[in-house]
Amino acid sequence: MKKSAFIYSLISISILLTGCGNSTENSKTENESVDNAVQLNDELENYKTFAIDQIDQFVTETEKFVEAVKAGDIEKAKEIYPNARMYFERSEPIAESFGDLDPRIDARLADLEDEGKSEKDWSGYHKIEYGLWVENTTKGYEVVADQLLKDAKELRARVETVDVTPDLMITGAVDLLNEVSTSKISGEEEIYSHTDLYDFKANIEGAEKIFTILKNKINEKDENLVKELEQKFININELLAKYENGTGGYVSYEQLTNKDTKALSEAVNQLGEPLSQIGIIME
Repeated sequence: MKKSAFIYSLISISILLTGCGNSTENSKTENESVDNAVQLNDELENYKTFAIDQIDQFVTETEKFVEAVKAGDIEKAKEIYPNARMYFERSEPIAESFGDLDPRIDARLADLEDEGKSEKDWSGYHKIEYGLWVENTTKGYEVVADQLLKDAKELRARVETVDVTPDLMITGAVDLLNEVSTSKISGEEEIYSHTDLYDFKANIEGAEKIFTILKNKINEKDENLVKELEQKFININELLAKYENGTGGYVSYEQLTNKDTKALSEAVNQLGEPLSQIGIIME
């Protein structure tokens, strides 16, 4: 979804550097870039495997969600909704690489309005969220649900073709934190259901998975950065655990006080700063 300038740094790995002087130096630089790419082959494959697994589960849960919507089972659909979306949120760096599919599945009405579009262009999970929590009905949303499932299945088919690069992974980890710092902290992502903490947790898990996959390589460059990131992830996960509801989920975002959201925001900032260093130290 939308990005802000929060802690964002342009990160790149395995890019051919230019302006290095003579052809010998250029050749050396190119070889070093290739070496970096080769060294991360296993990590890139591991991340793609993770993303495919998440999207597999996303499709499965979306099928259950759509069945509940079409059956008129409002409470069942509400129960499935936040958990199904967590699979999408964890793997969103991959989903976002297909620019047309991400908004069809995950756009908020406000996102479309910012682009000059209207409610008639709205589809996906958040449109059905409005029906469930505001209109308290599934009637009239059957076609939207069918299209959502088609889009989820198309995402699963297309993910097989995605070129997972170091830049996608590392920038993706920062992007996930950016999402938390914008729409999740403000409560505007799940403006009708107030299930933002599920998305918050999933974004953190998605970023942590990327860090975990790359940890050994990062450790070769900067052991202190690894230790710092490990502690920051522990801190934010412990903070999120305070808002668990005892049944495997999270309390409504409306229950959080300004003090609560400030603490969460600070924890995200403290994690985001060292996370953005990964690309720099791995150049």
